Amino acid sequence: MIDLMLIGIGTGNPEHVTAEAARLLASADLVLIPEKGEDKSDLAQVRRQICGSILTDSTRVVSFDLPVRDEATPDYLARVGDWHYAIAQIWAREIRSNLDGSGKVAFLVWGDPSLYDSTLRIAERVASVMPLRVKVVPGITSLQALTAAHAIPVNDLGKPFTVTTGRQLRDHGWPDGVDTIAVMLDGQCSFQGLAPDGVHIWWSGYAGMHNEINLSGPLEDTAPRILAARAAARAQHGWIMDIYLMRRQAQVGEIND
Repeated sequence: MIDLMLIGIGTGNPEHVTAEAARLLASADLVLIPEKGEDKSDLAQVRRQICGSILTDSTRVVSFDLPVRDEATPDYLARVGDWHYAIAQIWAREIRSNLDGSGKVAFLVWGDPSLYDSTLRIAERVASVMPLRVKVVPGITSLQALTAAHAIPVNDLGKPFTVTTGRQLRDHGWPDGVDTIAVMLDGQCSFQGLAPDGVHIWWSGYAGMHNEINLSGPLEDTAPRILAARAAARAQHGWIMDIYLMRRQAQVGEIND
């Protein structure tokens, strides 16, 4: 039996690795590290640094190249599903190649495996082709790092909020029934498509990391600053992870009974 441990490592800050995560990572026989090309080498390097601070020489660390997602397929869910299947095939191949039917495999997950991450879905596909037990170790999410960086609560008193993606914001606009939205996975800065009146934005690039960038203010004034800062950071580092929270201005600073 293979034990697959999906270990949340926060936003890349080694101090975000919990004691539980460190303990289970140290018990692994095999750690899988994905590569995403030269422009994402920093991400793999952070995983290696975390491994280097915790693992002993007895743990095998194996890198693999992630397949490229087919963006030509018009059906978004279909092309993501095909991509997940291809990744699962690689996971299964590496597990079979490096373990003799049993052992502990660790996969380090940015943030937390439960929030807009596909490792659990990929693990389910792997479990369909080999005996597998899955354990999830929660990690600090980029949403937590964002609100901590700006020292704000994620929601107003007694009010709901929505966590969504840039794609959903572009396709459907501001979600109904909420005044606060957190937006993840938005490489196209979809806030540009919103009417800015009465909207406040809090944005973080590399939230929780040593090179964290934080900007906030009325959307109309802050959007150009975010676009410039994001472009400069991506040019400098070759990649960027960012997240933002928006609240309709009527809710900012309002005292609720």
